[in-house]
Amino acid sequence: MVTSKLEILVDFGVKPDQQELEKTLNALRSQEGVKEATFKGGAVVVETTLPSGTVLDMVAKSTGKRAVLQGFGETQSAVAMIASQSCCGGEVMGVIRFQQTADGPLVADGSIDGLSEGLHGLHVHTAGDLSEGCKSIGEHYNPSGGKHGGPGDPGENRHAGDLGNIVADETGRARFRILDDVLKVWDIIGRSVAVTERRDDLGRGSTPTSEDDGDSGRPVACGIIARSAGVFQNPKRICACDGVVVWDERDRPLAGKGRRVEEKRCCQKHKENVKPCCKV
Repeated sequence: MVTSKLEILVDFGVKPDQQELEKTLNALRSQEGVKEATFKGGAVVVETTLPSGTVLDMVAKSTGKRAVLQGFGETQSAVAMIASQSCCGGEVMGVIRFQQTADGPLVADGSIDGLSEGLHGLHVHTAGDLSEGCKSIGEHYNPSGGKHGGPGDPGENRHAGDLGNIVADETGRARFRILDDVLKVWDIIGRSVAVTERRDDLGRGSTPTSEDDGDSGRPVACGIIARSAGVFQNPKRICACDGVVVWDERDRPLAGKGRRVEEKRCCQKHKENVKPCCKV
């Protein structure tokens, strides 16, 4: 069983009530997929096989308080903040975290909103270049030169960046936790990750593009993969760049439009109001 450790800050105030804290920890321990839950260094630490977004919701529900993910994984970690790069298309936004586990597999843990209901392909691309939006991120990361495949295929029979499909529910949200034995965190930092408009057929379809990209269509959102903090590696409580406190971050985009309260949305319904701040 490959688990991940999550460092979760909960808005308990200056000093948490011990009975309330123990109730929260016991509620977490009783959940299937949670191996352990403790309180350490002012944070709730959960060892789990569940997606981080699911655990955050559990904590918020059991405490009735705001909860944010402060650290992910005990070993090398990375993160990508993905977003639509088309100015007035549907707005897709989310966060994907990567962890290189001690047992070997890479964990890709994410939560993405704004997708159409159903399956969508997820791929690591060669270039970390958003100068032309998702058009400039290059092909799927493919150091072995193999054909397109899926995460269950041997490394020589797939692109290393082929992570299969994620599933969006009726609200447009996809939460996922993928294990992969081919990708390594140190190989993908500085590259990009993208989610596509359609299902990935994993190279098993009959269309001309099946062996290239699984006939999954264009990327609807993408982002650059960067190093990130593991458990107890991030002491930040307020962002020095814009003054947004950690408790407000969960309800705002991690970067770009909408980050600050006074910002107006970049894209409007009418073309004459569109500002030239998005790549189409």
